[in-house]
This record gives sequence, structure tokens and C-alpha cells, in this order.
Amino acid sequence: MGFVLVTGTGSGVGKTWVTRGLARTLLRAGRRVLAVKPVEVGCDTTETAREDGTLLAETTGQAAPRSAVIRFGPPLAPALASGMEAEPVDFDALLLQLEPLRAEADIVLLEGTGGLLTPITWEWNAVELARSLGASVLVVGRDQAETLNQMLLTLSALELGGVDLLGVVLTPPTEPDASTGLNAGAIARLSGLDRVMAVDRDADPLHAADRGDLKLVADWLG
Repeated sequence: MGFVLVTGTGSGVGKTWVTRGLARTLLRAGRRVLAVKPVEVGCDTTETAREDGTLLAETTGQAAPRSAVIRFGPPLAPALASGMEAEPVDFDALLLQLEPLRAEADIVLLEGTGGLLTPITWEWNAVELARSLGASVLVVGRDQAETLNQMLLTLSALELGGVDLLGVVLTPPTEPDASTGLNAGAIARLSGLDRVMAVDRDADPLHAADRGDLKLVADWLG
């Protein structure tokens, strides 16, 4: 399968939850899995267990990478955060660091930063990341009203970019609204996708994986 990019409609939509749960599901199925955050923002100057990259590594038990490949302190889009720290992201160098991981696992899960079009540099975003690595893409959004528009825009950008779409996962919002429970069907109807599912609430993605909540998503990966 190679690389799978887990991207989203924005920040805080459950990308880390889905990536960790999916990694656990795949591991239980006997697959060799790495889970990596290429670029993380909002980091402290030292690695902490609360960073996404560290949580991903702990989920798989991988020896490396143990944190995000590139880490920035400011909680901003990477293109902005790198400017504040005077350390611009070298996109080609990032690809060179990620590419060898392909040989170390059956599936390498890459968790994106922010939404699909959040700029990694002023020239490149997650569409180019996926295209450059030949990655298929899983899109995550919240099961709430504003997600419908955001998801359709995200899916359009993926289609325009010529990137292979695996499917859509909707995570439960903290505060459900009138659309919660209806958005998966609406997205499937409007986009023509048949791989759209909503997952149940569980604070621990590993518990959800052990129950089999993400088995269908794992099946999408083949």
C-alpha cells in the first residue's frame, strides 16, 4: 500500500484520533505500520507525550521517527511558523526523509497539519506531499453542519490535484448539532462516494480500534 495521508477539513477535527486508531487496527491485522507526522506546529522546545508525532510513534511502537520530522513552536500554518523561527521548510529535504520509510513498513500513515490546503511552504501543501510520495488520501472531518461545505471543497481540491481518495471519516463533535448523524449520507450523495462513514464517540482511539470501529476504514486500504 505504501503511503497513506490522513488529512482533514481543518485543525482539531480528529486526524490524530483516526490515525492512531487506524494504526492500531492495522497492527492487530498483522500489518507492519509506521505512523508519522511530517510537520507539527504548536510544539514545545522539548518533545512531550502530548505532541501528535510522539503519540503516533507510541501507538505503533516504532523505533523511529519518535516525533514529528519537522517541529515548530508557533501554533500556525507551517509556512507562517517557519518564518517566525527563521527556519523555512525544505520541501525536497522533507520528501527525502520520508521516502525511505516506504521500505520499513507495509503501510506508512502520514498525519497532515491542519487542513488539506494548509501551506507547508509558500509553494507546497498536502496535495503536493501526497502526489510526490504517491500517497492515497483519507479525509477526516467533524460530523457537524459546517463540515459539509468544508468537506466538499476538500474533495474538489483532491480531485483537481489528481490524488487517489480512499474515503471519508467523520468524527463526533463535542457538541452535536441538528446535522450530526446526517452528514455522512449527505456527503456520499453530493460527492458520489460510497466510502463515507461516521465513527462513534470514544475518548481513546485504541479502545475504539480494539472494538473494531475502524475495521471498515482499514479494509479501504486493501
